Amino acid sequence: MTKDCQMVWDSCLRIIKKNVTPQSYKTWFEPIRPVRLENEELTIQVPNKFFYEWLEEHYVQLLKTSIRQELGDRGRLLYHIMDGATTPATQTPDPASAHPSADKDNEPVPGVFDAEMIKNPFVIPGIRRVKIDPQINPNYLFENFIEGDCNRLARNAGMAVAKKPGGTAFNPLVIFGDVGLGKTHLAQAIGNEVVSRFQSKIVLYVSAEKFTNQIIQAIKNNAVNDFVNFYQMIDVLILDDIQFLSGKQKTQEIFFHIFNQLHQNGKQIILTSDRPPKDLEGIQDRLISRFKWGLSADLQAPDLETRMAILGAKMEKEGVDIPNDVLEFICYNIKNNIRELEGVMISLLAQSTLIRRDVDIELAKEVIRNFVTTINKEITVEFIQELVAEHFNVPVERLHQETRKRNIVIARQLSMFLAKKLTNKSLKAIGETFGGRDHSTVIYSCKAVQDMMDTDMIFQDTVSELEKKIKLSLNH
Repeated sequence: MTKDCQMVWDSCLRIIKKNVTPQSYKTWFEPIRPVRLENEELTIQVPNKFFYEWLEEHYVQLLKTSIRQELGDRGRLLYHIMDGATTPATQTPDPASAHPSADKDNEPVPGVFDAEMIKNPFVIPGIRRVKIDPQINPNYLFENFIEGDCNRLARNAGMAVAKKPGGTAFNPLVIFGDVGLGKTHLAQAIGNEVVSRFQSKIVLYVSAEKFTNQIIQAIKNNAVNDFVNFYQMIDVLILDDIQFLSGKQKTQEIFFHIFNQLHQNGKQIILTSDRPPKDLEGIQDRLISRFKWGLSADLQAPDLETRMAILGAKMEKEGVDIPNDVLEFICYNIKNNIRELEGVMISLLAQSTLIRRDVDIELAKEVIRNFVTTINKEITVEFIQELVAEHFNVPVERLHQETRKRNIVIARQLSMFLAKKLTNKSLKAIGETFGGRDHSTVIYSCKAVQDMMDTDMIFQDTVSELEKKIKLSLNH
């Protein structure tokens, strides 16, 4: 029975995997375990109630389809929800106890504490009543965080946390990814959203470096208890760049106790890192284990469309009208880093304003030379072969070999067509780069491609897209 149960669920997973993104599959379906199969009812085990609710809200139709395909029209799916010992409490602490008042006539104010009772490491001592500044940039909002396949999971999880801080399974929420992909923006967008929705919530953003420096000062002043007490009052703690805690044992020890207290009290913890928790070095195992309690969501390099949307939105906000061809040119050349896109934008605005030039391709070329090195490279037949082979998902060396496989033949013919159109190579020289073929083969290939373009609009679009990509990538 157990084997049948696993086999049915494995078959369902094969269907599901074809219909969701790899990140969604890893997050929402890999943790599921089949429990039993009775008649036409499959029971699956999910980690907690929130997990179940998310599946029902976002993937119920896909689950029904896969179950019915495996078990027939009478197939049913049942859930077994685990009793999660680490599921956070959702009760909100009594404001009177969370924000103690010095006297009866001085009622507690949301986000305000008594500095004589608990010292605030963010302010100068001596001020008795201080409102805690969230330390977040008001410009970092969900509205200007452009969504794409590269960040959809992290953004949606962030919004879920902002709507119900401390009350979801995403605690802690760990946002990780390479430099310049928007980790800080998203983390602070969550903070801004919480501030706007819940005026009584105390939100605080702090970098790991600043957090460490505060601990050093607290140790010097013999005020570690005050430091810990202050952080335990926070409702939503955002700690940026946790990889910088590496090797700092005392800082990790103090943060471990703060983390435990916040988590046990149902407070929300948001962390950012340049790598997933499992790859963090120099961090105590007990902390790594706690980082894995919630959700780790990665930010990947944005695709072309997302890069264009990001840059277009930023230029529009600055009141600059940027032609679409310039937008495409920039985004083809700046591929991995949103921060670089912002750098290009600033340079374009400066150049356009200072020397009173329109934002056009020529100006974009001048600016981008400061960011990339491929801008002046010559288009080569080899580069065309690599690009076309990648598009058709075939090894480059197969373009040089004898074969009648249709996809390889079309890839080779299209490479020859683009080489003739975009390079100064002779027909003989082009043929030589394709395994020693002669010029007549190149002529035949070019004619075959042109015929296909005349009769197949989809193929014509493919050729146009590849040609544009070559021109923009290397700017011949």
